[in-house]
Amino acid sequence: MAESDDLGRIVAGCKEGDGESFSQLVDIYAGRCYGYFYRLTGSKETSDDLLGELFVKLVEKIGRYRGGSFNGWLFKIASNVFHDYLRDKQRQKRLLDGRKEQLESEYGRRQEDDRADGLQTALWKLDTDTRELIMLRFYSQASFKEIAAMRSEPIGTTLSKVHRGLKKLRKLME
Repeated sequence: MAESDDLGRIVAGCKEGDGESFSQLVDIYAGRCYGYFYRLTGSKETSDDLLGELFVKLVEKIGRYRGGSFNGWLFKIASNVFHDYLRDKQRQKRLLDGRKEQLESEYGRRQEDDRADGLQTALWKLDTDTRELIMLRFYSQASFKEIAAMRSEPIGTTLSKVHRGLKKLRKLME
């Protein structure tokens, strides 16, 4: 990860429309953001799509970044992209109810393919909200304060939800 002065320079370059700065920002964050999306969706294709959408949103919104934790700001956008994806997925589910069995079958096969990764399997057994909290905390390395701010909830609530989520995860992995 770039030092904060370098990151500040890169972000400033992005705000000015410098393509090289944007490329550097992508290099810094693409891996972590992809991993965040992959752990939430379990799909390489979906993660690629969400990552692309995240960086399009980043180009659109970089002018609105006003300082503070860039990591927190970026992962707030990533969280919003993920939630938009979930809403779209729900709409599609209602519209394509006839394909429900096919999608469940694909999910089951994907889950079988991922059985080698015990953590991934256990994460999939958690509810979406808990899985996202754990990913924000441990994969994106967001602080509890940043997560609470992203979710517009008291820090105590965030701490409690993460603690309960980790307890569930431990139990699932036993």
